[in-house]
Amino acid sequence: MTDSAFAWRQGRLALSATLSSSARSLTFDVPGWPGSQPGQHIDIRLTAPDGYQAVRSYSLANSGAGERLELGVERLPDGEVSPFLVDELEIGDEVELRGPLGRWFVWQPEETRPVQLIGGGSGVVPLLAMMRAHADARTPVPMRLLYSLRSPENALYQEELRSLSDTAATTWHYTRVAPEGWAGEPARLTADVIRAETLAPESDPITYICGPTGFVESVAHELTRLGHHPDGIRTERFGGA
Repeated sequence: MTDSAFAWRQGRLALSATLSSSARSLTFDVPGWPGSQPGQHIDIRLTAPDGYQAVRSYSLANSGAGERLELGVERLPDGEVSPFLVDELEIGDEVELRGPLGRWFVWQPEETRPVQLIGGGSGVVPLLAMMRAHADARTPVPMRLLYSLRSPENALYQEELRSLSDTAATTWHYTRVAPEGWAGEPARLTADVIRAETLAPESDPITYICGPTGFVESVAHELTRLGHHPDGIRTERFGGA
């Protein structure tokens, strides 16, 4: 990581799109942005008129060169930053940001091991960056996503995930409300589901898990119980401030 990753920059909102009733994609133009790798994140800093500052981390939905970066942000009811980003930020507005940050939770197109992605809720955002990079690289390395979410209405980047199915298929899992025709009953991910819907440990995959802390810890624990080596499991988690 270079020193420039810790420097605060001005990012101007260039594009925005609704992802769900509580989430939004935000694309910023950032002069001097050095580009990023799939799976990295940034910090955003907001400063109130009285000088109070709040800093939060958000995963990047894109990667590569260029001075444009994309975030997928879900509003947290008690959040200090996400409600502003989802509900108030307008095209042309500027925010302070720094990055790219993170070296461990990164996928490289040169990787030859099969890739299993497991996302919970908005934890799918950095995994989408990996799927986009995987498709752009036209690599034959297998990549799969298991996406756990409360209901179909909570899905982020739903259409794009379906469009990427030729290069990285997505398995959808619902914990509270399932769409009509979905097999099974809504429930939390269990060891049986993880065993059935992810790459087997015998294929020696590298697995990336992102989501709320409890979700990540539970899934990582079940994977090791199923025989996956801990060195092949990479995690990124989020929770309350």
